Amino acid sequence: MSLTSNIAVTLKIPFPTKREAEIAYDVLRVDTEPKRSFINKLIKLEENILRLDLTGEQAKNVRVAVSSACDSILLCCETLNQFGAPVSDKYDHY
Repeated sequence: MSLTSNIAVTLKIPFPTKREAEIAYDVLRVDTEPKRSFINKLIKLEENILRLDLTGEQAKNVRVAVSSACDSILLCCETLNQFGAPVSDKYDHY
């Protein structure tokens, strides 16, 4: 009988404003981890901090998930910087 332990990684990414953190949260939460990645991903929003909890049984799977999450967060941040700070406190374009 073998005991398996999960590897857990928590990323906390601070944003300048709560609204920018909300935008990043809304963008990142739609991408679920594929079943074959063997990763559990939980995204939380805590004021202006985006919290990402990743757990998995194999270090290489967790490493790939962290790398992918960092790439997505970086792209989100670059997009926010390119277009400037949000002009409203909510998304009401519908």
